[in-house]
Amino acid sequence: MTTDLHEHDRRDGADDNGLGALSGLVSHTLTDHVPTLYAPASGNEITAGLFFRVGRADETLATAGVTHLVEHLALHRLGLSDLHYNGATANAYTLFHVTGSEEEVVRYLNSVCAGLRDLPMERLETEKEILRTEAAGRGSGPQHRMPLWRYGARGYGLSSYTELGTWSLTPDQVRHWAETRFTRDNAVLWITSDHVPDGLDLTLPQGSRLPAPAATSALPVTPAYISGDDGHVVLTSVLRRSTAASVFADVLGRALFQDLRQEGGYSYTAEADYSPRDAGSATLTAYADSLPQKQDAVVGGFVDTLARLRAGRIEQSELDAVRSKLLKMYDSPDLAAAALPSYALSLLLGHRILTPEQHRDELNAVTTDDLREVAREAWAGALLQVPGRDVDWAGLTLAPQYSESAVTGTRHQSLEDDEVTLVIGAEGVSLLTPRGPVTVRYDACSAMTTRPDGARVLTGHDGFSVTVEPTLYRGVTPERIAAVDAAVPPQAVVPMPARDPERVPQPRRRDPAARSSRSGGSLWAWTTALWLVGLLAAVWGLLCAVITADEASAAAPEWDAVTGVWILELPLLFATWKIFAARRHRTRA
Repeated sequence: MTTDLHEHDRRDGADDNGLGALSGLVSHTLTDHVPTLYAPASGNEITAGLFFRVGRADETLATAGVTHLVEHLALHRLGLSDLHYNGATANAYTLFHVTGSEEEVVRYLNSVCAGLRDLPMERLETEKEILRTEAAGRGSGPQHRMPLWRYGARGYGLSSYTELGTWSLTPDQVRHWAETRFTRDNAVLWITSDHVPDGLDLTLPQGSRLPAPAATSALPVTPAYISGDDGHVVLTSVLRRSTAASVFADVLGRALFQDLRQEGGYSYTAEADYSPRDAGSATLTAYADSLPQKQDAVVGGFVDTLARLRAGRIEQSELDAVRSKLLKMYDSPDLAAAALPSYALSLLLGHRILTPEQHRDELNAVTTDDLREVAREAWAGALLQVPGRDVDWAGLTLAPQYSESAVTGTRHQSLEDDEVTLVIGAEGVSLLTPRGPVTVRYDACSAMTTRPDGARVLTGHDGFSVTVEPTLYRGVTPERIAAVDAAVPPQAVVPMPARDPERVPQPRRRDPAARSSRSGGSLWAWTTALWLVGLLAAVWGLLCAVITADEASAAAPEWDAVTGVWILELPLLFATWKIFAARRHRTRA
C-alpha cells in the first residue's frame, strides 16, 4: 500500500502550489531554472531525484518506448560504477535518482543533464535491442491487461503493450522527444540535504510544464468485468484524489486479508493499493490469489467484501487501525526528507501540497461515512478481472468483446475456418466471426505493424486488433495489402523486420475427424435439403412430362399451359443445383 503525505482535494489559488506553507520543513529554490526541493536526512550519504513530467502515457502506440529510450541513452555515459543510481519510466513521469556522496550526486546529475542535451545516438539501435530484451524477460503479472481494457490503446492504456517504437523510432524522433519533453520547465529536483550542492549544472532546453495526459476510455459501462487467468482476481477503479480515498485503500486491503485469508482461508495474498495517476485522480487496485478449487469462493468473497464496505458496514476499529498506522509516519526524525519525492511529484503534476499538520488534520477528520462514499465511487467505476467465469449476478457488465459494427469491402474467406471472414474496406478492416465482428477503422488506428511478407496487424484506439495474414485468407493479394497501407495514417505505421520463412503462418491441415465433428450437423442439413428439394423437383418434372404427353395426343393441345407448368419446374431445378454445390463445398472443406 502506497500512501503519500499530501492527498487532498485540490484548492486553486494556493501560493507557489502550496510550497510556501512548507517553510521550515522543506526548502525550495531554482537551480538552473529547475524547481528544487531539499531537506536534510541523517547519515553520511544524500539521495537526489530528478523528475520530468513525461512518461508512457504521453506516447502513442506506434512510438511507445521513446521515453524509455531517452532515459537509457541519458544514463549511458555513466558506464560501470559502484554508485547506486537508476532511472525509471512510469505512466506520467520519468525519474533519475541517485544515492551517494555530495560529489557523486553532483557528478551523476550533471552527467544525466549532459546526456539529455546530447544523446549518444550511436547507441540507439543497441539500446532498442536492450529494451526489447528487457521486455521479453519482464513477463506480465495478473494486472497487466487491466489498463488496456479500461483505456484502450492510448494514454494510460499503453502500459499493457510492448514498446513498438523500439523497432522503428529514428534518431530525429528520439532527439526531438528529448528536446521538447526533457526541459528545465518540465522538471523538478529533490535532494536530501540541508543545501543545494555546489557545482550542479542542470542546463536543459527551455520548454513548458506539460499537463498529465487526459484519460481515454474503452469501457462504455461500469462496473464491468473481464475474464483473466486462473488463480487471480483483480479490481481497478479510478478515484478522485483525497485523504479519504487513500485511507479507504488501506481499509479495503485489511478487509480483503481478513475475509479471504484469515477467515475464509481462500487466499494467500489479498491486498489493495492506491496510486496517484494525475493531479486529480488516483488508481485503486485490489488483488487476491487462489487455488483452482477455491476460485469461486474467492470471487464471491471478494465481491461480498466490497458490498459490505459499500453498505457502510465498516467498523470504527477498522478505520482507527489504519489511521493509527498512517499517523505513525509523522514520528520519523527524517520526515521532511522522506516526504521530498512525494512533494516533488505533486509539484510536477500540479497537485497542491499539504503540510504534515494539514494532512494529520485530514486523517483525523475521515469518518466511516466518508469511506462508504469512497467504496461506492470505487464500485461505480470498477473493472473486475475474474478467472474465466461470469459475474453478471454481482451487477457487473461484461466489457465489450467485439466491435459494434463491421466495415464493408472485399471479403476473404479464412483457409482455416469456414465461419471466419476477413473484410478489407475503404474505411477499415473487420474480422467476421460467429460471435461478432472485430473492426479497426483506419481513422482510429493506433498502430499498424508491417512485415515484408505482407502481414499486417492493425490495433484500434479501443484496443481491438485485426491481423491480416495473406497466407491464411483467400484472395488477399498485394494490391489489397497496398490499399490498407495507403489508408492507414503514416504516423501509425511500424515497420517490422522480415520473418524466417518457416515462421510465416500457413493454413493448418484439417483433421477429417475434427472437421466431421465440427461440420457434421450442417452437412446433414444440406443433405436433407438436397433430398427434399430434389424429390420435389423430380415429382414436378414427372408431372410436367405426363401433362406434355397428354396435350401432345390431344386434338387441340394447349401449349401455353404446358409451357407454364415447365416454367414452374425451373426454380426447383436451380435450387437443387445450388444445394448440391453447397453440400459438395462442405464435403471438400
